[in-house]
Amino acid sequence: MRIRKYFLIVTGGLLLVAAGCKKLDLGPSYQDTDLSFWQKPEAAVQTLNNCYAGMYSDDYFFFNESLSDNAFCSSPVNGGAVQSIAAGAYDGRTNRVAGEWAFHYGGIRNVNNLLANIDKVPGLAADLKARYQAEARFIRAFHYFHLVNWYGNVPLIKDEISYDESFNIGRSPKADVVSYILSELDEVTALLPLRSAYTEADKGRITKGAAAALKAKLLLYQSRWADAAAVLEGILGGTYGTYTLYPSFSGIFQPENENNSEVMLDLEFVPVQRTQSMQRFFIPFTEGTLITGMAPSQSLVDDFIMANGKGINETGSGYNENTPFAQRDPRLEATIIHDGSSFVTKRGETVTIRTAPGTGDNAVDKADASPTGYYFRKYYDRTADGNNNSGLNLILLRYTDVLLMYAEAKVMLNQMNEDVWDKTIKAIRQRAGFTDPAALSYANYAAIGNTAMINMVRRERRSEMALESGRIFDIRRWKTAETVLNGTLYGMKVGTSNLAVNRRVFDAGKHYLWPVPQADIEMNNNLLPNNSGW
Repeated sequence: MRIRKYFLIVTGGLLLVAAGCKKLDLGPSYQDTDLSFWQKPEAAVQTLNNCYAGMYSDDYFFFNESLSDNAFCSSPVNGGAVQSIAAGAYDGRTNRVAGEWAFHYGGIRNVNNLLANIDKVPGLAADLKARYQAEARFIRAFHYFHLVNWYGNVPLIKDEISYDESFNIGRSPKADVVSYILSELDEVTALLPLRSAYTEADKGRITKGAAAALKAKLLLYQSRWADAAAVLEGILGGTYGTYTLYPSFSGIFQPENENNSEVMLDLEFVPVQRTQSMQRFFIPFTEGTLITGMAPSQSLVDDFIMANGKGINETGSGYNENTPFAQRDPRLEATIIHDGSSFVTKRGETVTIRTAPGTGDNAVDKADASPTGYYFRKYYDRTADGNNNSGLNLILLRYTDVLLMYAEAKVMLNQMNEDVWDKTIKAIRQRAGFTDPAALSYANYAAIGNTAMINMVRRERRSEMALESGRIFDIRRWKTAETVLNGTLYGMKVGTSNLAVNRRVFDAGKHYLWPVPQADIEMNNNLLPNNSGW
């Protein structure tokens, strides 16, 4: 297939031909011409599978945590220089800033290519073609969702464009792009199957539920609380398919439980054929094979509440700094590895991880080990090979996120009540392993006031969704990034004080949006003016 010279806003003419979805054929073969490729019956599904494979990046998924207050990236190159971004030392030439833009526009180009040519594919049943088109349009909407969150106003490209047109296209207002995404999601929701309609071979494909959940998230990000709540109530009520909390919190992220009752959308991998090896950056150094590239922060550890529902600094919490991990939120142990944690290696051996200074190769004072004294346990795949190549899927949307979005929408409308609480926070905590009525009963929180309730719901989201890529978007949309991303990032306590690991800088006047990549501006001045402060 002739490589098309589509729009130059994709730096370097990026063409995504990443490895495909689970057990699905990829295409096209670039030995084919455009015409001959689209005359093949398998052309549509192969191209769609390429679109799936390029929907998101495992690198971005994990290293987004280090852009937030959840984690520190210890390498200046990992994640496209996220260390520099977190320190406020970046611009339109920074790898991640330019790469994110190119990645998503490459994905949009692939979708537009499919939609422009799918009618040429012989023998494609009408119902299957309609489904493929809906899946592709969702993927395009997913790309635009990320683009508007990072850059604000962006070029809105709905169809294939020519080489010449790429020099002249400008940026559309964010509001127009958001309206387009919402309209697309409404239309594809009507066309996509329910989750239950897919065969075993097609598990992992996009569903009505995924489209509804992405729409709700976009509405929530625009502070359209009532509109978001209405969509979320439809999901809770089963309008878009049946989803339930998976019984085990830690089990959600294990390969034997992929595509479980909670998963609404994921980035699919399969051992040997298509793998990701990101865990090598965040599990204990003795297991990871590489420098510990991402380490949890003390701030994240401290935000996990006590088993009685109180924050560690609240009166009556029972927190003891000499035994800081006792009587804590069960999700803390399921998410974080700390000094004294039990850990099962890929060899099946149960070991105790020591991170205090002078305690071994995983210790905070050892070169290449965690600089914070913490590692991540979540998303650790024991079935990965010796180089930590894993077939574990990465979950992009899950039902607990829906419940947390609903709780947030209702509390922002000042409509939190016992019914909403029981459906959301109580259910989530019960699944996590809380048993103390003090943490589960709405009566214990009803009088705290709406501001405190908002903060409680936000804290619940942070604890539940850590290492799932969303924290950076949350603190940006809440406009709290200027508070939590300015100052020192701390690690574990050593002696009488916590380790000072890194200095963070967030300028509220410019950092809530990334700049348009400089290379793209140099090719097309219509992308100007740049975002405020850049």
